[in-house]
Amino acid sequence: MATRFQVGRAGMRFGGVVCAAVVGLAVVVMPLAAVAADEPVRVGIIGLDTSHAPAFMKLFNNTDSADHVPGCRVVAAYPQGSRDIASSVSRVPEYTKIMQDAGVEIVGSIDELLTKVDAVLLESNDGRVHLEQAAPVFAAGKRVFIDKPLAASLADAIAIYRLAEQHDTPVFSASGLRFGEATQEVRRGLVGKVLGASTYSPCSLEATHMDLAWYGIHGCEALFTMMGTGCQQVTRAQSDDFELVTGVWEGGRIGTFRGIRAGKAGYGGTAFGEKGIVEAGTFDGYRPLVVAIAEFFVGGDAPVEPAETIELFAFMEAADESLRRGGSPVAITEVMEKAEKEASERLAALQTAK
Repeated sequence: MATRFQVGRAGMRFGGVVCAAVVGLAVVVMPLAAVAADEPVRVGIIGLDTSHAPAFMKLFNNTDSADHVPGCRVVAAYPQGSRDIASSVSRVPEYTKIMQDAGVEIVGSIDELLTKVDAVLLESNDGRVHLEQAAPVFAAGKRVFIDKPLAASLADAIAIYRLAEQHDTPVFSASGLRFGEATQEVRRGLVGKVLGASTYSPCSLEATHMDLAWYGIHGCEALFTMMGTGCQQVTRAQSDDFELVTGVWEGGRIGTFRGIRAGKAGYGGTAFGEKGIVEAGTFDGYRPLVVAIAEFFVGGDAPVEPAETIELFAFMEAADESLRRGGSPVAITEVMEKAEKEASERLAALQTAK
């Protein structure tokens, strides 16, 4: 089994400003038969403080279900996720019991988990702990999916990818919104070149994270899935109940995200292309994301380039900075330059703490 983890991966180098990274890369979903392995990949979960943990486990482990995703099996879990976000911490007992009832071994540390698994789902709901939790996984060379939000800040997002690169360990992060069928059709060229897009999603806030990273990340990721990289500047308007964030991409393309905290909430959007206008940005359940994770865990390339995830976080950080400046435009290059320095400091501190 070890050899299949040496299969090539998506390039992880993004150095400097990431805005010039690839645009329009499609996620090609293999037939499920191609995912299945002779022996399932043994998967461990870090963090039982989100509903994603039991949901993903059931998709992998319930072989009798019509929604079963073959190729992987969750065999162990380490419960600790957030240490102090009450809405997350309170979920741990319930989700731990669900895991135990399903036959998943509960372990007392990440180091112990890593002795029992081939790949890791880092599910902790708190992006602040992801860098420290991912560090031993990278050092062990285990492929890892880091659930949203990848981090609580742009600096930590950069640090995570840098550390993964240092250890040559494949990693990716994504919201399930990225893999909605209509959104992927736009990505694959349904409307030709995407000239603009608008998305919306719920957008509750968490004081410990960038404003859009806690929940607005879903709609923001759908926006980037359709628009690709190349965002140059961001402006943001906010009221008590709503967010409106506008990004200007290279070539004058414009993308917007609307965050919702009042009234009817949902997920959706519109793509404006050379050849048509279509509705997209919907949530089609967890299964498409879990299929992508399975393909990755059995040796496929990461389905999302680091550069795109980094730029998504730069978009959200620039939105916060725009709000602090009363809605003035903020350049992606500006927030990237600052965050690159902070990432170096975070990695130095992590090394010192060992």
